Amino acid sequence: MCKRKPLQVSHEEHDRMPRTFMQFPLMIWSAPYYLRPLTLFASVLSSTLVWAEEPVSIHQILEEPRVYHLRHVIVRGTVRDVQSLAPYTVANGDPCYGAYLFRLEEDEATLSVAVLGICGKPVVRDPEVEDGDRVEVGATIQAPSHGGTILSFKGPKAVTDDEAVVQAVADRILPIVE
Repeated sequence: MCKRKPLQVSHEEHDRMPRTFMQFPLMIWSAPYYLRPLTLFASVLSSTLVWAEEPVSIHQILEEPRVYHLRHVIVRGTVRDVQSLAPYTVANGDPCYGAYLFRLEEDEATLSVAVLGICGKPVVRDPEVEDGDRVEVGATIQAPSHGGTILSFKGPKAVTDDEAVVQAVADRILPIVE
């Protein structure tokens, strides 16, 4: 087994090296003590801006559901037909409470959105949205026409090959302030 020597770099060589994203932790701890919080904030902010997702149109998702299957997207629109679901049971036998469904409208296109329940703990949770709310939804698209499950009014439901169902499973819902 070959042992590697630790990389030894002089201060002058270190200062000439390009600063990359992977060196941010080094930058944070090499900053003077009073500047560490500011340096940490700047590094988190810059990484957040790099990974920010652009909203996808609902029409685009419905045109090519296989492209978006199991992908996380951001969609925007108006909430319609909010309906709370009765508690349902998942495969391991745990009951889930507080799930609801709604439609998200954007121009002429409409996408079914499911908000999963909290499983294992009997809780009362009202839907976070109301009819007419303008929201931004972070969700995973499910287009399981090739076999899979969706959340229906009776709990999880297996989808057959003949059904063309597209559903977004929400993990984040934010109001749009205009």
